[in-house]
Amino acid sequence: MKLVSRSQWGARAYRTPNGATPYSRPRRGVKFHYLGTAYSDRSHDKCDDYVRQIQAQHMDGNGWSDIGYSFVVCTHGYVYEGRGLKRRNSANGNTSLNEQDYAVLLMVGSTGLTKPTDAQLHGARDALEYCRTQGPAGMWIGGHRDGYATACPGDAVYAWVKAGAPRPAASPTPPKTTTPEENDVAFTKDDLETLAGTDGVFKAPKDAADYSADPKSPKHYWAFGSHVNDNTTRIRRIDKTTAALTAQVAALAAAVAALARDGGLPLAQVQAAAEAGAKAALEQLGDTLTKES
Repeated sequence: MKLVSRSQWGARAYRTPNGATPYSRPRRGVKFHYLGTAYSDRSHDKCDDYVRQIQAQHMDGNGWSDIGYSFVVCTHGYVYEGRGLKRRNSANGNTSLNEQDYAVLLMVGSTGLTKPTDAQLHGARDALEYCRTQGPAGMWIGGHRDGYATACPGDAVYAWVKAGAPRPAASPTPPKTTTPEENDVAFTKDDLETLAGTDGVFKAPKDAADYSADPKSPKHYWAFGSHVNDNTTRIRRIDKTTAALTAQVAALAAAVAALARDGGLPLAQVQAAAEAGAKAALEQLGDTLTKES
């Protein structure tokens, strides 16, 4: 329960003796109220101001000895202490009704914001249970209109009251949706971002300059980003080697063609030399790829 005490919201001192009148018997239950005027939601740092405004209207406009409610619940789920558990409220319509039940206001209006938020319903339920366990209050719950001619607490709040003042059901977590392209990859973007920020997960390459054969050595492992950089370097090196070998094969092919054309060597000998050169070039490329993998 997010209880805001009178001192925390800046309540004025109540007038005596009426503002100090205690309940003379245990309360039957709790009656819920709404503002009955237009209300628009606001950031929580403005809720204290509004509760003080309610108190000022009750004390200066109505001539009451204090704010009329036992507790006030804002849309963010905070429960403001009004007259509290021990001092008789003045919001239920007459002395007998005030004596009979606690009065809990939900800060919603007759126009504007008329439906309580989920956080507010949780706060109202907190206030109800607090009144029952600490008041004490009985199990009865109702609205201001029960036993008194008024539209309060409004249809939305009253429907919640008549349903037993339940806590809002938790919203289910929607399933994650993916595109066909995302389903085809081994890692999602979130997976890669997690791996990129994770140290000490992947073994370092054995040909790394700082590789340590000791599994407990910090140098035995690399961060994900280090692996990415290392693989990028290796791929560039392979590209350069491939380009160089391609140039060598092209030069060799030109030489073979020249020899065959000029007749400097028998054609079979030239072909054998070309095949041997090509085989050597391919073996060199294979050795390079093996070393870089």
